[in-house]
Amino acid sequence: MNEKIRRPFGYEPLLDKESLGRKKRREDEKVNDIWGTLKRLWIFMRGERKLLYFIIFLVIITSILSITGPFLVGYVVDNYLIAGEFNGLFRILMILLFTYVFLSATQFAAAYLMVGLAQRTVFNLRARLFSHMQTLPVTFFDKLQHGELMSRMTNDIETISQTMNSSFIQFTTSVVTLIGTVSVMIYLSPLLTLMTLTIIPILIFGVTYVTRRTGPLYKMRQKRTGELNGYIEEIVSGQEIVKVFSQEQRAVDNFEERAKNLQHVTFWAFLYSGFIPKIMNMLNNISFTIVAGAGGLLAIYSDGVITIGTIVIFAEFARQFTRPLADLSNQFNQVLSALAGAERVFGIIDTEAEDDSGSAADKVIDGKIDFKNVSFSYEKDQMKPTIKDLSFSIAPGESVALIGATGAGKTTIMQLLSRFYEVDRGEVMVDGVNIKDYVRSNIRSQTAFVLQDPYLFEASIKENIRYGKLDATDEEVRAAAEAANAHDFIMQLESGYDTVLELDEGFISQGQKQLISIARALITDPAILLLDEATSSIDTVTELKIQEALERLMKDRTSIIIAHRLNTIKAVDRIFVLEHGEMLESGTERELIEKQGRYYDMINGN
Repeated sequence: MNEKIRRPFGYEPLLDKESLGRKKRREDEKVNDIWGTLKRLWIFMRGERKLLYFIIFLVIITSILSITGPFLVGYVVDNYLIAGEFNGLFRILMILLFTYVFLSATQFAAAYLMVGLAQRTVFNLRARLFSHMQTLPVTFFDKLQHGELMSRMTNDIETISQTMNSSFIQFTTSVVTLIGTVSVMIYLSPLLTLMTLTIIPILIFGVTYVTRRTGPLYKMRQKRTGELNGYIEEIVSGQEIVKVFSQEQRAVDNFEERAKNLQHVTFWAFLYSGFIPKIMNMLNNISFTIVAGAGGLLAIYSDGVITIGTIVIFAEFARQFTRPLADLSNQFNQVLSALAGAERVFGIIDTEAEDDSGSAADKVIDGKIDFKNVSFSYEKDQMKPTIKDLSFSIAPGESVALIGATGAGKTTIMQLLSRFYEVDRGEVMVDGVNIKDYVRSNIRSQTAFVLQDPYLFEASIKENIRYGKLDATDEEVRAAAEAANAHDFIMQLESGYDTVLELDEGFISQGQKQLISIARALITDPAILLLDEATSSIDTVTELKIQEALERLMKDRTSIIIAHRLNTIKAVDRIFVLEHGEMLESGTERELIEKQGRYYDMINGN
């Protein structure tokens, strides 16, 4: 599809290999079943169908009234104005007035009800999408940019909302009006109707020519919008890195490149769709000319077969005949855009949720961990696995440090223990039970993380600590903060525990954030503790506080620590030295020094 779009306009976007890789993955995930998407939307609206039927009924009444108006005008011309008969004219004019007033009332009622129906449907769709995203595995979020996911949650669903709010009624009205208008025209004069319909071949050719091009362009526009949003989110999140490496101009250049990609596709999409009103205006004028010319000749020479009133009706119907066609064509692009968005949304909803089944649902964990000949790769076709035939055992309450160069597999071990990923071969055992037999939530609820870069939510300090245990009392929150050495600095804040952490404000330091994250871990009373060098890049005073808090947190708990600095692991029971996903050596610090192996070389700077 990309080639069909680029070649006519001589356009070739300049994308790097990483962007092309992401683009290829999105192409593979794309859904193109329009009728299937319409069916899914219909199924999704099952609770609103009765109201939708009533709205369609109102639309039919509206269309009938819009046809009745011109018919009555023609009747007045033939039977009252030309005949010079004014008896009963007032009555028929009042009927005509009532027709148009009732027409406005039904139009308003249908629009009012449709807005409510559309917003409820969009709310349910957005809630379904968001709730389903919470069930998806980490691997799903690894494959898509966060900005693109945001685009599906916001832009795509908003397009569906706009289409349902306005396009549905207009689309339905146009179809019913078109059918009714043609039916009445045939009833009044088959010959003049046949002459009027001669514009249909031109119409079909014009609309087909335009929509065959706008359909792919609108889909591509949705994708390019997602790409741009993804890049913006990426750059905003990594702004510090951009500035540290003075890559501001590169960021601007890449943004402009993606923005131009979007601008180019949007330009041609809107340009082509803009042809439709012009085609319709031309056909409207041609249709009126046919009615006026052919109708006038028939009225003069057909001996009463065509009356002046019939010509008046046909002149109005000729306009009503092309107007719904124009509306259908204009709304077709909006509908295509909404369906493209719905396809993308359903593409996420159809993604298989993370399996949370298992025979061990409420098992209390002691903390014994065994890796038995475990191998794992992030990419299944990867030639060299990240973890290769790894075996070790950790006793309940034992603390272990993982050391090794980047890529040694330290973080991967933690992710396998958390069941963020499943092993390719071998077994991960917790308390002698294969981790696959546990319900994921059971394992994770008894495992706490303290990461190198703590993530806190834009909420009060109290709520951030309580996030580890939602039913925790204020006393439990305070006790956890005191144990984490966070209480003193929290009480120095103006609002204390009720202080709201604003992510764009820097009124607490990185070390203070780390203390809050330790309190959040403490309040869960975990059986297993996973630490990612929580004291790196922290000032000395805060580091001592964090180290003291961590010692309390690690007491009597199975603890696995990723160590970036060797002087921080003096108190652990054992050390595992990893390299390229394999265990080089393990033992206490004294044993490893006496062995004079890889650990001995590392502490001596070799």
